[in-house]
Amino acid sequence: MANNKQQGKQKLSAKQRSERIRAAQEREARAKAQRERAERTKKIFTVVVCVVLVLALGIPTMAIAVLGS
Repeated sequence: MANNKQQGKQKLSAKQRSERIRAAQEREARAKAQRERAERTKKIFTVVVCVVLVLALGIPTMAIAVLGS
């Protein structure tokens, strides 16, 4: 049994090691890009909500001011 475990755990060649490192770097780059997109989307959403709130509060206020005169 112990012999089987040792056979399954072979040393990686330099090529395999470099491929694994490259794959890990690519995964990290994709994750970073996804986080940046999520942050950007969140900022855009926040700005849109703020604009809607300003308009929702500003238009009735201006209408009351104009019609109330």
